[in-house]
Amino acid sequence: MTTLRMAAVAAEFGRDLEDAFATVERLIKEARAEGVRLLALPEACLGGYLLSLDDDTALDEGPPALAVDGPEIRRLAAMAGEMTVVAGYCEAGGDGLRYNSVVCVSGDGVLGNHRKVHQPLSEDASYASGDRFHAFDTPVGRIGMMICYDKAFPESARALALDGAQIGVCVSAWPGARTNASADLAEDRWKRRFDLFDRARALENQIVWLSANQAGTFGSLRFVGSAKVVDPGGEILADTGVTAGTAVAELDVAQALQTARRSMGHLRDRRPDAYTPPGAATA
Repeated sequence: MTTLRMAAVAAEFGRDLEDAFATVERLIKEARAEGVRLLALPEACLGGYLLSLDDDTALDEGPPALAVDGPEIRRLAAMAGEMTVVAGYCEAGGDGLRYNSVVCVSGDGVLGNHRKVHQPLSEDASYASGDRFHAFDTPVGRIGMMICYDKAFPESARALALDGAQIGVCVSAWPGARTNASADLAEDRWKRRFDLFDRARALENQIVWLSANQAGTFGSLRFVGSAKVVDPGGEILADTGVTAGTAVAELDVAQALQTARRSMGHLRDRRPDAYTPPGAATA
């Protein structure tokens, strides 16, 4: 039996890159001390997220745009060393556009990169959109990544699972509700949705799921934390709750997938021919 010790972080990050790297370095050191081999950090942890989700971008220059092959991502990889680390950042695209992205690194360099596809509310005023989901191989298994609102769309995680992802990693800057917010963040309806999406995406695809999120506040946003590790049956193995922290769990990933899929294999038992909407053209 080969087990993988993995962790997802809920933490607060702002605009200052040096402060961000200091926090990342501390979190990596703490995870390493606990034997963690796969660590997921939140969306926009390198440079912070947006101050709000309203159309007020003139009030905020946004996070610094970093090249995926630039010195900051190389610095992150050096910190990762023998670990596999996933972290969110603002990507400077070669096309002159900015993307809300997540990168997976180890000491060997960049293993994978994903640009957020689905953009909520006014996020498209600050970022261009990605256009694909793909899985990739890492030292800890085949991983598929997504960012925040991406997980609200079942097709996102399904595309990754069909591409062979054993582990789905979703990094977020998911806030509490914008209207009729609960005084108790643990009872907030957007927090409940966050948790439901995490469990559903793991269960319907029968994959391991890591969910990292921002914590605390930034601008007008109050983040729900709730970083967690979910098994292929949709059961939460570790959860930070609404405060900052690190959710750590250990699992034999290959065995867990095999067990979950033995009787009812959701990917195996699909019927794509039955999913075409009435009147739609068929390929």
